[in-house]
Amino acid sequence: MSPRLSTVILPVDRWHEGGRAKWRRAEELGFHTAYTYDHLTWRSFREGPWFGALPALTAAATATDRLRLGTLVTSPNFRHPVTLAKELISLDDISGGRITLGVGAGGNGFDATALGQEAWTPRERADRFAEFVPLLDRLLTEDAVTHRGTHYSADEARNIPGCVQRPRLPFAVAATGPRGLRLAARHGQAWVTTGDPKLYEEGTPEQSIEALRGQIGKLDKACTEIGRDVAEMDKILLTGFTPERSGLLESVDAFVDFAGRHQEIGFTEIVLHWPIPDSDFAADQSVFESIAAEAAAQLG
Repeated sequence: MSPRLSTVILPVDRWHEGGRAKWRRAEELGFHTAYTYDHLTWRSFREGPWFGALPALTAAATATDRLRLGTLVTSPNFRHPVTLAKELISLDDISGGRITLGVGAGGNGFDATALGQEAWTPRERADRFAEFVPLLDRLLTEDAVTHRGTHYSADEARNIPGCVQRPRLPFAVAATGPRGLRLAARHGQAWVTTGDPKLYEEGTPEQSIEALRGQIGKLDKACTEIGRDVAEMDKILLTGFTPERSGLLESVDAFVDFAGRHQEIGFTEIVLHWPIPDSDFAADQSVFESIAAEAAAQLG
């Protein structure tokens, strides 16, 4: 089976000046899922327009009928499990059960300090993530939750009627370290990676494939430790952060070659950024749409 093809639509357009049209076009092109980043702003886009992920997804849910929607990814940097669960249940209801939550530990970018706090260390992020995900799991599956944790608390938090998707909407857990991979194995319906960041600037495609193969092997080990078959999990590659990023969208053939090599090592979903002119994600829109229309048949 060929890997599913999905896209990321960054929330940089006003809804009535191109935003709505992109989400509708993603559905027309047959993408499996259209995700968006859940940040307050991001890197080179900091001085320009950037809208909230969950309102954007809510609008997208009302503008589409079949397309799955999701975050890639939400993190504890500025989210609390109690309020996030309520918003996700609402979004899952509005979309008719088409929501996937991509969730990760977060990083040290603008989100990390926007609420006035000092940026957390990698250990602090991992500690919070380890509490955030299991609590969110409970909040999305139980009618009422009370929790007293190190970082998060809930006091009889009510989440009736729960998700349309049962027992809850799926989690796609972004992780590469041992603690995160254990969380993915225990709570994830899917696992997400962007590759090995150490290879971003000077690595080769061959080194990247081997690094990704190693990540999947570690995920397999984490699943085996809890008696789970890693084959049950979708494996999602968010592109744009591996050594071959510059040529990925040059042609349908270039993408098919890339996707085929990653399919061989176990990836079940490949995610492309919707082109944005004059940015890190600039690409020929016509080639992008040709990939959406033609690549799956060639990979099948």
